[in-house]
Amino acid sequence: MPHTLVLHAHPYPRHSLVTRRLKAVFDAAPHTQVRALYELYPDFDIDVAAEQQALSGAQLVVWLAPVHWYSVPALLKHWFDRVLTHGWAYGHGGHALRGKTVWWVASAGADAPAYSPGGEHGRPFADFVAPIEQTARYCGMHWLPPHLVYAGHTVTEADHQASCDALALSLAQHQAGLAIAGGAP
Repeated sequence: MPHTLVLHAHPYPRHSLVTRRLKAVFDAAPHTQVRALYELYPDFDIDVAAEQQALSGAQLVVWLAPVHWYSVPALLKHWFDRVLTHGWAYGHGGHALRGKTVWWVASAGADAPAYSPGGEHGRPFADFVAPIEQTARYCGMHWLPPHLVYAGHTVTEADHQASCDALALSLAQHQAGLAIAGGAP
């Protein structure tokens, strides 16, 4: 079974309603390591070598975070800037992530209709995915469609459970697909 590395980036994990539960799915999953970035690097002083080492053994990389200003939280963006270096993740000789698969698992406070041309955010959520997807693709990674949980502040207990069940099923399917493909989806 392929090794999965989850980079959990929630700036206030104790206040999390959805991401904490999604993280629990990964915590319980076999062959999965969860790295809580805000616990590891509260001062944003990222140990680049340790992060690159953690990535080296993973076939599936998960970026688990709430949506912040139509992107990822500051520490995960800083992680991209520091860890995904030229000559290692991209550019001349930068093949360390080539062929790995990445999956953005996120929670959004707003409901799905808010992410529409007439909604509060004025655009479909897919319009905000492109920079995160391109980060992965630029590093030669395979991109999985994001797993997004909407209305994080208002979902019911049943909705929470359904989103966790769906995540666990998708994770198992992605891991099985990587195992069959020998590392690529």
